[in-house]
Amino acid sequence: MQFYLDGFRPGDPDIKDAAPGRRQTGACRPLPETVDVLIAGCGPAGLCLAAQLAQFSDIETMIVEPKSGPIEKGQADGVNTRSMEMFQAFGFGETVKRESYWVNQTAFWMPDPDNPSHIKRIGREQDVADDSSEMPHTLMNQARVHELFLKVMKNSPSRLEPDYLWAVQDLVIDRQADDHPVTVTLVNTDVNAGETATVRANYVVGCDGARSTVRNAIGGELHGDAAHQAWGVMDILANTDFPDIRQKCLIASAKEGNLLVLPREGGYLLRMYVELDKLNPDERVATRNLRSDDIIGAANRILRPYTVDVKEVVWWSIYEIGHRLSDRFDDVPEHEAASRTPRVFTAGDACHTHSPKAGQGMNVSMGDTFNLGWKLAHVLKQRSDPSLLHSYSAERWVEAKRLIDTDHEWARVMSAPVGESELDGAGMPRFQKQFIENLEFTGGLSVHYDPSALVGPATHQSLASGQVIGRRFHSAPVVRVSDAMQMQLGHVAEADGRWRLYAFADRAASGSRLHRLADWLEADPASPVVRYTRKGEDNDAVIDVRGIFQQTFDQLAYEEMPSLLKPIKGKLGLQDHEKVFCVDHKGKGDIFDMRGIDRDRGCMIVVRPDQYIAHVLPLDGFDELARFFEGVFLPVSAL
Repeated sequence: MQFYLDGFRPGDPDIKDAAPGRRQTGACRPLPETVDVLIAGCGPAGLCLAAQLAQFSDIETMIVEPKSGPIEKGQADGVNTRSMEMFQAFGFGETVKRESYWVNQTAFWMPDPDNPSHIKRIGREQDVADDSSEMPHTLMNQARVHELFLKVMKNSPSRLEPDYLWAVQDLVIDRQADDHPVTVTLVNTDVNAGETATVRANYVVGCDGARSTVRNAIGGELHGDAAHQAWGVMDILANTDFPDIRQKCLIASAKEGNLLVLPREGGYLLRMYVELDKLNPDERVATRNLRSDDIIGAANRILRPYTVDVKEVVWWSIYEIGHRLSDRFDDVPEHEAASRTPRVFTAGDACHTHSPKAGQGMNVSMGDTFNLGWKLAHVLKQRSDPSLLHSYSAERWVEAKRLIDTDHEWARVMSAPVGESELDGAGMPRFQKQFIENLEFTGGLSVHYDPSALVGPATHQSLASGQVIGRRFHSAPVVRVSDAMQMQLGHVAEADGRWRLYAFADRAASGSRLHRLADWLEADPASPVVRYTRKGEDNDAVIDVRGIFQQTFDQLAYEEMPSLLKPIKGKLGLQDHEKVFCVDHKGKGDIFDMRGIDRDRGCMIVVRPDQYIAHVLPLDGFDELARFFEGVFLPVSAL
């Protein structure tokens, strides 16, 4: 973490200097007349987007929520490894690691062949594959995740806070207007319930759930089906003789249905997903009048011969599995995409719903807005053309479809009676096989964006075989040369809207190709660093370049490093000493070997602000790098 760039300031370094002219804080503050971005909903999708945009004090962001304040319990609890990597960029990954439950093993239980009315453990599987991520799979109360995002917002230069007790009632887009063309009608949900107010916005993002008003206002619809199966979920404090109560468990009984056990943070809390009643095709789960006692009773029937003695029900809910996907994630129909750009977007449950048992709801929702946030910032700061915003729906709809299809199969496997030949082949039970097959998916690591203006072709993929273009940048251990600090290379990236260019040196002791690249990036008019950095900005304000060498730190002469990697920055003109890295010398692993980096030729890896790999190029691929960024940014001269 770097601070003091613009002068010494005592106190918590996470609290940024407040920007002048920001909107006042407090519950009774007046609503603004205009904003750049209005976000509907303080769920994980909305807060992830707000936390990103809050870092830009020149972008006026507003987030509204009909509830009176943050949630305190319930909702989702699974944080996959990809989301943990994202949390690291926001600065609270280590906090989640310290507070959360780590899912290390998953146990599988089936009917005991000698006594089918009782269950028996039939196997265990490692929950996160070795070297799939440097971060763990964790379980934590969604309310705490919200609190961490809210803290990022409050500590930002914008001092952004939600406007509680306001909901989007309707919106209208003036397609002839360029300035704040979306008129949003907000309705008060407090003591002045029914009172309305109007805010005009440049962009609106609906993170307002499956019954999304924003989605309905732009004509979006959720399409799909329901499994007609009632499930109960409860967070409880309990005692039990079930031996694996502090491990994640997938349990299938002979006749009483299925159960998922998810230990939670704090050592005592646990969550259970419990299969309940089959519903008729035209029946809704609410008509059954099921209660928490029904969930507890079903859990005890499934767990036989073990029992669970519930001391406190912290939170519970009954739900019906549904798999639905919106036809589009923005306001522009496909046939109009060439003639106009989006102004209104949907994210999270507003555009895709599914079962909670694969633990993807909160994760995919945050993935939506982590994809969208930097694109909105690029356009609002006039770094990129508004056509860039078409890429949000194009990229995230495909991933949502993958989620729906995979979760549909997983829900079917989990709800199937034991012994069905289609699901229970010889040897390992099908639900255990399915779990193993889905590890990459459940870790959030299967996202793979197709070639586009933001994702280059695989022409030079062989230069970094372990860093796949279109997938997230896979971190690995390195040592920072200036101070011999062991760290993860991916952790230099923050959720600040900047691109990263990781230049891996060739085998030559001098790293000559890397030096020539650095000189070109720093001085050539065709360089994207030169071309897209504005007057008065630091040279890493848009593209943050880092160099990684094959030698150990004691074999490198820091004084001979190119000046691009030792830039002078900030109001005081201080030198940045944290841009040069080398291989780890204490056995953590060699990043060149671990990620398949070509040692003879080296390479550069271009990484988007959302941590996905945009391109792999040779160190002398100057023209290809320049052409790629021409499709992303507007030249400074055109602004």
